[in-house]
Amino acid sequence: MAPRPSAGRAKPKAKGASRAGTPRKSANRSRSRPKTGVLGKPDASEARPVKLLSGGNPQITKADGDAPVQAYIAAMPGWKRDVGRWLDALIARSVPDVRKAVKWNSPFYGIENQGWFLAIHTFTHYVRVAFFRGASLRPVPPGPSRSKDMRYVDIRESVRTDEAQLMAWVKQAAALPGWVP
Repeated sequence: MAPRPSAGRAKPKAKGASRAGTPRKSANRSRSRPKTGVLGKPDASEARPVKLLSGGNPQITKADGDAPVQAYIAAMPGWKRDVGRWLDALIARSVPDVRKAVKWNSPFYGIENQGWFLAIHTFTHYVRVAFFRGASLRPVPPGPSRSKDMRYVDIRESVRTDEAQLMAWVKQAAALPGWVP
């Protein structure tokens, strides 16, 4: 009597055939790998371009520090890049001990152990400055929000922004308890 095949055993395949019945590809096939520099890190000359999300908002990996914020600003499209540089410099001048990070594809500015006081976000026709405790600022920034505390300032290409007022709001916002996610 011949032994019966066990229920868990698969039928033998033809030599050189894959599961789909097509011939297998060579295991030696070369795969494209990014060029690496020192310590196996990607070579700076081979850096991938930043993906722009809806409205031209740069997709930057979440990280703390000035470097990711500068990467975000550098990836902002067109005239918005100049606005981003201007805003970053204005905030740094107004709040010398400012803490920076990129979270949720937006630069955040805050004070250590106090929370975040504002964020910047790029949209199709403007750059938005979000004051997390904007309802407490005087005068209250013009952009309403669904949140009772938050207020916005939208900076558009062809509209002049009052730098002195924006700087006053930044200083006031930095002095308030910040938002802690």
